[in-house]
Amino acid sequence: MSLTMHAATAPAFAKMLANMLAWLDKAQAHAESRRFDANNYLGLRLAPDMLPLSRQIQIACDGAKGCMARLAGIEVPKWDDTEATLDELRERIRRTRDYVAGFTPEQLAGSETREIVVPTRTAELRFSGEDYLRHFVLPNFYFHATTTYALLRHAGVEIGKRDYLG
Repeated sequence: MSLTMHAATAPAFAKMLANMLAWLDKAQAHAESRRFDANNYLGLRLAPDMLPLSRQIQIACDGAKGCMARLAGIEVPKWDDTEATLDELRERIRRTRDYVAGFTPEQLAGSETREIVVPTRTAELRFSGEDYLRHFVLPNFYFHATTTYALLRHAGVEIGKRDYLG
């Protein structure tokens, strides 16, 4: 039996989004145990020119919801990037997880050959659905999830490989 597009997307996104929620819970506990505002994590960066933790989470969420919508052939919902607290970021992750879980295998059936167009600031990227998933969405999603993990780990949050893998 071959792997369906739904099986390659929804469960993978759901698992990592759940893992990200657990990391944020541990970050909250870490901040509380050391008596500082957990919202300080939102601005974390590993280098001055990188996006902060809050944007890493927003981009990971946007990647998951955008993938599901594009593969289903529907418009990608636009969510404002206004999260200013750890709680608001958790809510965005939950909303993304729920959005992803709302897709059925039938909605993504045949999407591996659907043309996917992704607008960028300078051009449109064009992919088959399969190439979009394998070579664009999944690497990008895991990049931003891993960066979120690394930022929290670097800040002293007690998370490890098991937390990453879930």
